[in-house]
Amino acid sequence: MTQGKVQTLNQFIIERQADYPDAKGELSRLLHHVGIAAKIVHREVNKAGLVDILGAAGDMNVQGEDQQKLDIFADEHFIDALKASGEVCGIATEENQHMITFNDDLSKDAKYIFLMDPLDGSSNIDVNVSIGTLFSIYKRLSPVGTKATMDDFLQPGNQQIAAGYILYGSSTMLVYTTGNGVNGFTLDPSIGEFCLSHRGIKTPIDGKIYSINEGNYTKFPYGIKQYIKYCQENDKATNRPYSSRYIGSLVADFHRNLLKGGVFMYPQSISYPNGKLRLLYECNPIALLAQRAGGKASDGFQSILDIKPTELHQRVPFYVGSKNMVKKIEEFLKKF
Repeated sequence: MTQGKVQTLNQFIIERQADYPDAKGELSRLLHHVGIAAKIVHREVNKAGLVDILGAAGDMNVQGEDQQKLDIFADEHFIDALKASGEVCGIATEENQHMITFNDDLSKDAKYIFLMDPLDGSSNIDVNVSIGTLFSIYKRLSPVGTKATMDDFLQPGNQQIAAGYILYGSSTMLVYTTGNGVNGFTLDPSIGEFCLSHRGIKTPIDGKIYSINEGNYTKFPYGIKQYIKYCQENDKATNRPYSSRYIGSLVADFHRNLLKGGVFMYPQSISYPNGKLRLLYECNPIALLAQRAGGKASDGFQSILDIKPTELHQRVPFYVGSKNMVKKIEEFLKKF
């Protein structure tokens, strides 16, 4: 990109279409519709304090958590945009207990499966803290022309053909990968377009930030308690102590660490013996982005991307970020 020239998301997608000759433009159109839905949600997030969309809707989602009004709005608008694209035969979201399959002829002929957390960190909405959308795209396993099946959704993360997130913060950003690097786009409200702002993101192999909810310290595995102490120790040779930074919004915490270097941790605990974060909607897309940017994602013992899901809302422990920091966590968990 030449100095001063603005490249929009759609221009970039078309430029990269040659990377996937077998897609014949379907993946490009699908990513275009993701961008459209992101703009709609951005608009509502930015005026949430002015209309009756802020706060709880009074219901609980399948995870037993309070649904926020904006959660429901984001879920519905992403589903509508994806259905309109005609490029997905099925969707699974954190807000819906069961998979959603489309029965019209156009959708049955679609090649892709879409999984998403429509609004991550939504409990932060009321206090104007950054929130985000996470998404994964897979090729379907079932025959084209038929309804999507559960096997289409229960694929390991290493089968993702694209993944990304939208961060609704001081600016709105869309960060995604289709296999050839990680690229970030910032929404320019004056023209209503996502513009390339972070080309070829590479995360540092080491970092000085650790992100974890230390309020749950007493409930953590012993190995994680020891790793936190390691982070807090003085050691000039390894640039310790590290800084503790925790927003409580996965997208925001990961985005900061992706750019600056660091590690995000959400271990299993007494309250969540299998971990809290969802493999399909949160961990897999973040793990693919981390890996493609030169980082690492693990459940403490194996790559997140190698885990074969057994259910839509499966939870796992999650450690992601700079490669050497994640490796050190694995060492502590194995040792203790």
